[in-house]
Amino acid sequence: MSARVAVVTGAARGIGAAVVDQLAGAGWLVVASDICADNAALPYRLASRDDLEAVAEPYGDAVLPVVADVRDAGAMKDLVASAVRKYGGVDAAVAAAAVIAGGVPLWELPDDSYDALFDVGVRGVHNLARAAVPAMLERPTPRTGRFVAVASAASERGLWHLATYCSAKHAVVGLIRGLAADLRGSGVLASAVAPGSTRTDMLAATAALYHLGSVDEFAQHQLTDRILEPAEIAAAVAWLCSPAASAVTGSVLNVDGGFVG
Repeated sequence: MSARVAVVTGAARGIGAAVVDQLAGAGWLVVASDICADNAALPYRLASRDDLEAVAEPYGDAVLPVVADVRDAGAMKDLVASAVRKYGGVDAAVAAAAVIAGGVPLWELPDDSYDALFDVGVRGVHNLARAAVPAMLERPTPRTGRFVAVASAASERGLWHLATYCSAKHAVVGLIRGLAADLRGSGVLASAVAPGSTRTDMLAATAALYHLGSVDEFAQHQLTDRILEPAEIAAAVAWLCSPAASAVTGSVLNVDGGFVG
């Protein structure tokens, strides 16, 4: 059986990087993508090209690092085309690119922060789906394609001074449920994971918005009494991409340490 092929966005660090590790470690061929540039609307640094290449380096030719912006529909089409050229097709796409902004009431959030949250966190998922799903539908039947988006526990619960982030993640859930309906009977499945507070650079940026001294202060909201690790979220994503998840579509898998309850 030939290796399966995945495209992963937001792959230079955090949950996206952990997804690359999980899939490549399990024998997948992966195109790992990230913008590798900062965003002037955000008060923290994004991942670099060096970060992306460090994720890919341990896997040699099995992981192809590609700098691409999820906000650009053409870039996502080129990204998927690179997977087809390099590895022969696409079997899964994981939309892990996201940003955080907020720290103020909804009515005080700057327009550019709103745009960043929706352009990366929602339009980015939309753009990847529009590029990757047709490639998965080109696979011969019986198809086993998977589209997985990283949502958030914030999609199910309002968080103080993060109203727009919550609404963006809620939009991701709606997109996935609608996409799953569009894919009915095709053999390609669409689902999402909703992480709780996970030890990433984005969580550190969230702690800074709340003027917290440590991300560990978020642990009190989870029944695990600890911050989750990116590998734990990635394990759920990898399962959703596997044959074992053949009955899961249009669903949101909470991997939140009991945050939502």
